[in-house]
Amino acid sequence: MWRDSDDDNEGLIEWLEMPSDATNRTLIYGISGLMDAGSAVQIAVHHMLDTLEHKHLAAFDIDLLFDYRNRRPRMTYLSDHFGDIDLPALDLVECSDTMGQKFILLHGQEPSLGWMTLVDSLVDLVDSLNVNLTVGMQAFPFPAPHTRPIAVTTHSTNKELLKGRVPWVGDMEVPGTLAAYLELQLGRDGHAAVGLAAHVPHYLANMEHARSGLTLLSEVMGMTGLVFPLDDLRERADQADAELNEQLNANPENIEVVKSLEQSFDSLVAERGLPNPIETPSGEEIAAQVEQFLAELEGRDQE
Repeated sequence: MWRDSDDDNEGLIEWLEMPSDATNRTLIYGISGLMDAGSAVQIAVHHMLDTLEHKHLAAFDIDLLFDYRNRRPRMTYLSDHFGDIDLPALDLVECSDTMGQKFILLHGQEPSLGWMTLVDSLVDLVDSLNVNLTVGMQAFPFPAPHTRPIAVTTHSTNKELLKGRVPWVGDMEVPGTLAAYLELQLGRDGHAAVGLAAHVPHYLANMEHARSGLTLLSEVMGMTGLVFPLDDLRERADQADAELNEQLNANPENIEVVKSLEQSFDSLVAERGLPNPIETPSGEEIAAQVEQFLAELEGRDQE
């Protein structure tokens, strides 16, 4: 049964609707910021909101969390007046996947301020909303060709959730992000959390890359058992790839650069024993997997 968040969070969160009752549910978060190469996280979040039934549960008071002078919102000026302003937001939404399974989606822009306060509030919400698995989406530039499937680095507070996955990178020091800090704190408090980071081809990091967003959603499905309609996004990714190939093929130098990246990428996979990234499954393949999953559940119930 859901309970309201602690008094310490009063003022930071404005609740608009009550969440549905649930004993176990998944929280997915996609926070745009430093780790959103190719706008992959934004693409994944927008696709979920565009294709799934959802209701707005709560909004965080962004004025307490955002430095407007450090990251000024974009405004439109229309000849002789201002038209609109794109203000930051951080929202909590309850979604239903295509099978009717409900999950919570946290999305918005990475705050500039109050990280510790916000993360404490989110950990409280994980308890209050009976969340049994939290999944974060990120994306970073990687020296890989767009002609290969998008690889994904996976990290977790529970090594059992990483079975069968080989690390793409080793130990290193990296700039902190709110998403990474949230995963760290969830682990310290004994919660199961997983992070999925798409390897966006570095030369596409500053433009929208639908293929990376598609890969993130496919990985989320595999990790959670949720089902999303991906055919439209897959078509968008195919079209973008075709247009990119047409542009690159017009210049022989570009072709050589891509071939060199392909050789380096394939060598890395072979030398380190990494799994070859797989293409995202089609709608028919997803439906078949869901039917098999449900059949296995029914079989276990009858045992």
